[in-house]
Amino acid sequence: MSEIQSLMRGLQIVDLIWQAGRSVSITELAEALDVDKSSASRLVKTLVSAGYLQPERGSRKYVVGPRLYQMGWELVNRMPLREKARKYLYRLVKDTEECAHTAVYSEGKALMIDDVEASHSLRVVGGIGRMLPMHCTAVGKTLLAFGELPLPATLERKMPNTLTDPDALARHLAQVCEQGYAIDDEEHQPGVRCLAAPVYNMAGIAVAAIGISGPTVRVTKERVAVLAGHVLRAARELSAELGYNAEEAGYDDRV
Repeated sequence: MSEIQSLMRGLQIVDLIWQAGRSVSITELAEALDVDKSSASRLVKTLVSAGYLQPERGSRKYVVGPRLYQMGWELVNRMPLREKARKYLYRLVKDTEECAHTAVYSEGKALMIDDVEASHSLRVVGGIGRMLPMHCTAVGKTLLAFGELPLPATLERKMPNTLTDPDALARHLAQVCEQGYAIDDEEHQPGVRCLAAPVYNMAGIAVAAIGISGPTVRVTKERVAVLAGHVLRAARELSAELGYNAEEAGYDDRV
């Protein structure tokens, strides 16, 4: 059966941008495919409408879109991540006395795939299957920062501390990468502070976030460094169990 040329070229465009690891212009794509710019532009617009590509903010170039990330995270979610993570959630609850959880990216949100609750009467009630915003939760910011996902198109203000300016959020995510973990400091819910760190697979891709949530009366700013150490340790050991070689990748867990 002969191939459909336009479909093949569309797939080649997606592959070119993915392999480039950066934004790519219509001109570059046209040259790589040996087609005219108008043909390349039509193909790109089709891929954008389907979510496989998206325009880079502030330029006329393109990057891979949310649909590709969604498919990737859903494939990861079908792997035994949840089962492998559970023992680390129990340990986090024991070590921090706060609720612990694991999340992955799905449909533009952070999807909670597992929760283990603490025994305190005053605690953050979880729930498997919750879909949380990316920009104002610790697990969401972890997935954005370390998974190199695109910023959400809309940054809804949930709390006074919520970052709603894209530039401010981008700067904040750079700080998250620098310190190795993310904090939700009453940005999603009042009186709740959360921490999360990235979990990597054997290919070095951040496939999940693992973290804790608790009331600010216990998860105080003075305790953040100690609690972050526990979260980072759990993330590092779970990553190793998934086949990630931290030493080879130069991973610094900052514990």
